[in-house]
Amino acid sequence: MGAGIAHAFCAAGAEVVVLERTADAGELARQRIVDSLRRSADRDPVGEPWENAARRLRIGTDYSDFADCALVVEAVPEDLQLKSAALAAVEGHLAAEAMLATNTSSLSIGQLARGLRRPERFCGLHFFNPVPVSTLVEVVLPHGADLQLEAEARGWVGMLGKTAVVVRDSPGFATSRLGVLLALEAMRMLEEGVAAPEDIDAAMVQGYRHATGPLRTTDLVGLDVRLGIAEYLQATLGDRFAPPQVLREKVARGELGRKSGKGFYDWGSHG
Repeated sequence: MGAGIAHAFCAAGAEVVVLERTADAGELARQRIVDSLRRSADRDPVGEPWENAARRLRIGTDYSDFADCALVVEAVPEDLQLKSAALAAVEGHLAAEAMLATNTSSLSIGQLARGLRRPERFCGLHFFNPVPVSTLVEVVLPHGADLQLEAEARGWVGMLGKTAVVVRDSPGFATSRLGVLLALEAMRMLEEGVAAPEDIDAAMVQGYRHATGPLRTTDLVGLDVRLGIAEYLQATLGDRFAPPQVLREKVARGELGRKSGKGFYDWGSHG
């Protein structure tokens, strides 16, 4: 997600700093982002040369590299303690007027804000995979957020050429809450032998004009990510979000979707 977000901002004309733990990890991140920019340019040769966008990318290994940034988007794994620690560390190096955002897909913005000194400058910017071509960003505002924060968040999303949907802080927000519920029901249908994965997905793509079906989307998101979100939503919203056994079993076997080569699909033949 971090590489995709960086790509989107570079392509939109922003100067971008990406922070990684080590120089080696930073070089790998640079290569991913540059390769992504190059592929996008190959698909759209009339746009800006990818080399220009790549020159706006800088890789850092220290939080102080964010000192001049007007916006920082945290995109570490979906773990409350990890995100809270990263956000607090970043905030200490930002200017007072800078905006801090998290890319969480389900965690409470209010909980993440508790360790911050300036929670009034914090919100959720929930991007979607693949970030460069996705047209949506979910803006999640903490309770009591003022209109200025909303306007700034909308402005950043508009700068990327994407559409903002604004929701208040609530478990799963709007997109994860609806998307996960649909995916969990698709998994239950699979368990019950209602239809094959391809047919369940085709029903939603052809019948409801979804871009991808719920099971293929789960493979793209990651089954482990979906499991974590489902468990969180079950704990906060009730048993209608209880993860099906097929999801738990696949995660236990390491079948995490596209990133592992297998999930509900075999990505050797469905990639």
